[in-house]
Amino acid sequence: MVIITKFLEFRTKGENDIINITEDVGNILKETNLENGIILIFAVGATGAITTIEYESGLLNDFRDAIARIAPKDINYEHGKRWNDDNGRSHVKASLLKPDIMIPFKDKNLILGTWQQLVFVELDTRPRERKTVVQIMGE
Repeated sequence: MVIITKFLEFRTKGENDIINITEDVGNILKETNLENGIILIFAVGATGAITTIEYESGLLNDFRDAIARIAPKDINYEHGKRWNDDNGRSHVKASLLKPDIMIPFKDKNLILGTWQQLVFVELDTRPRERKTVVQIMGE
C-alpha cells in the first residue's frame, strides 16, 4: 500500500461559505498512479469542516439555516468570554460537523453518489486562508 499526502489551499469568504472541492480532490487523485483505495480529507484548524452535500443553491441555503439554528449568533458563548472573540458558535458547529471524511475510490474515480459533492464548510466568523490535507492510501 502506498500513502501520498497533498494539500489544497484556498481563501474563504467567511462564515457559512461552502466550497465544492470535489473536482480538486479528484484531480489530485488522477495525478497519482493509484487505482483503488481510500482518500482522507482533513480540514486543518478548529473552525472548518468537511462533509458531503448536494451542491445546489436551495440545499446550501437550507444547510446554512440548519447549522445556524444549532449554534445561533444571538446567545452568549463561554469561549467568547474567555478569549474576547465572537466565534464560540464557530467552534461548536465545527465540533458537530467534524473536520474529516474518508471516501473510497476505484479505477482512479471517487465513489460518490450522483448528487453527492465533497465540500469544505467555513464556520469561522471571518474570511480565512485554509489548508486541507488530502491523504491518499491505495494501490
